[in-house]
Amino acid sequence: MCPECEAFLAYADVRLERCRFGEAKPTCANCPVHCYQRERREQARDVMRYAGPRMLWEHPVMSLRHWLDGFRKAPQL
Repeated sequence: MCPECEAFLAYADVRLERCRFGEAKPTCANCPVHCYQRERREQARDVMRYAGPRMLWEHPVMSLRHWLDGFRKAPQL
């Protein structure tokens, strides 16, 4: 991985560890709390634009679970 991608992965890991919703966390698109900085949110969108379609072929079960998670409502704050 390039240094920029490694830094983003480390940032995402820290943000997920500190998420107030924990295991009940909804997908970022449905989350009422935006825990990523504005620049990092844009970087995540770019990563998902690239990786999203490929994930369907590489990890179909994970793709299905992520798609189904998109229908889950966010927990109340």
